[in-house]
Amino acid sequence: GFSLAKAIACAVQFDNQHCGIYAGDWDSYKVFADVFDPIIQEYHGISPDATHTSDMDVGKIKGNIDPSAPVHSTRIRVGRNIDGFGLSPGITKDQRIGVENLMKKAFANLTGDLAGTYYPLTGMEEKVRQQLVDDQ
Repeated sequence: GFSLAKAIACAVQFDNQHCGIYAGDWDSYKVFADVFDPIIQEYHGISPDATHTSDMDVGKIKGNIDPSAPVHSTRIRVGRNIDGFGLSPGITKDQRIGVENLMKKAFANLTGDLAGTYYPLTGMEEKVRQQLVDDQ
């Protein structure tokens, strides 16, 4: 499992960390609640009795997209919150491959203006990588 020593390892090794503690998986928040809860409360300015609610209704998203400034390229960063997978500090190589496969499947189902090409970080030809960098 993930240990408290692993959670603080980055801060122990590097003294320039903003927070210095990282959950390895969902269980870390429960197992190390005595450490994580006060840090999270202070960082987000919330009280100990605050609760989190999720609202996945995309109709409520308000944006300021300028239609005269079309998007040519975008990146989607998948960093956390996929049930069953460890978070960045505690994720195994097999779990990383599982996350990638899950996301490839999700991306393949995007249609219309959301459709695009998935480019893996490993196995990409240098010419393709450079073109993606240049297209930013």
